[in-house]
Amino acid sequence: MLTQCPTSDDTQCRHVNHSCAPAAKSSRLGLLRGSVLDGNHTVNWVTSGWKSTILVDNRAGANGAIASEYVARATPDGHTLMFGYVGTHAMNPALQKLAYDPAADFEPVGLVGSSSTLMVAHPDAGIPQVQQLIERLKTTPRSLSYASAGDGTPPHFAAELFQLSSGTSMASTTCEGAAPAIAETVQGRSQIMFPSLFTAYPFIRAAQLWALAVAGSKRLAALPDVPTLSELGVTGVDVVQWYGLFAPAGTPAAVVSHLNQALNEVLADPDVVRRFESQGALVEPGSPDALALRMKSDLARWREVVRQAGIAPKEQRQFALD
Repeated sequence: MLTQCPTSDDTQCRHVNHSCAPAAKSSRLGLLRGSVLDGNHTVNWVTSGWKSTILVDNRAGANGAIASEYVARATPDGHTLMFGYVGTHAMNPALQKLAYDPAADFEPVGLVGSSSTLMVAHPDAGIPQVQQLIERLKTTPRSLSYASAGDGTPPHFAAELFQLSSGTSMASTTCEGAAPAIAETVQGRSQIMFPSLFTAYPFIRAAQLWALAVAGSKRLAALPDVPTLSELGVTGVDVVQWYGLFAPAGTPAAVVSHLNQALNEVLADPDVVRRFESQGALVEPGSPDALALRMKSDLARWREVVRQAGIAPKEQRQFALD
């Protein structure tokens, strides 16, 4: 069975009988949906080449923590996997104490892909350029609101870094996931968001959102005329959203290797590559060690960002204000 959840990114679960396990058993795969990649589409693409039967079981809550805890405590027999991402395995653990350890409680299976982060605005806000936004916020602090997918998610961290670097202050609207956060922005209730290109691209093409800048180190082929924040003088806002497949700690190495091979075979499929790229995401096949290194590096980076920027979960911020 595969497990999906609707959280700050929806995690879903699907039942899967894969060839490295006894056919009589089922397997669960926890998926985070609505952060960077839509979980329903992504799991279909990633498992399209697997000989498996998949059943989705939604498990929502706590920015992916509920799904993560569920998979972390599952029997490590190769039947329970998680589609995690930078939020569940680096940002959220860097921000706050959780009931799972992203390194100790999981066996990395392999990277799936990544998507850049954008700064977008609702057209009615009347801020087609970043400099105009900064000027407005410095004149009238907190006069604009940004939508967050939840504490410890990429849109939250990117917004915090932007405010820190630009010397501005925005109001915030915390949503239970990237899907409601982007809807909040498209409908104009919030004016700003930092979604992945994957999440924002359809709305940019439909002229429902303006792409103001790339929150990364370089411009994007899909949006070549959109500058990076660094080009505009706002440095240090570099947020890449990656996602990968994880198994519970203790899963046999032979099973992890088999799953990694199956995953990379699917990611080498030109049709899968095309589907990812058409939505602004990049396929990144690789070894379990490559995913482990990516997670370890990002966990250390975001812990340092949290320390330097003084970022705190909403409950702690509210306590400080009270």
